[in-house]
Amino acid sequence: MKVDLSRARWRKASASVGMQNCVEVADLGAHLAVRDSKDRQGPKLIFSAGAWSSFVGGAKKGEFNLR
Repeated sequence: MKVDLSRARWRKASASVGMQNCVEVADLGAHLAVRDSKDRQGPKLIFSAGAWSSFVGGAKKGEFNLR
């Protein structure tokens, strides 16, 4: 999928201030892009808004916790 990222406004969680290992997210309306904050020119992952919402909801419920 080709998505124009030239106007993307990247942000990372406020709790990640001072941390080295972070991801940044750009809200593109119908899609969201995710990138590694240490490699801003590297690959970006693109998700539909629905898929991202499901992922965030699952993370909040602890579905991805390593046990």
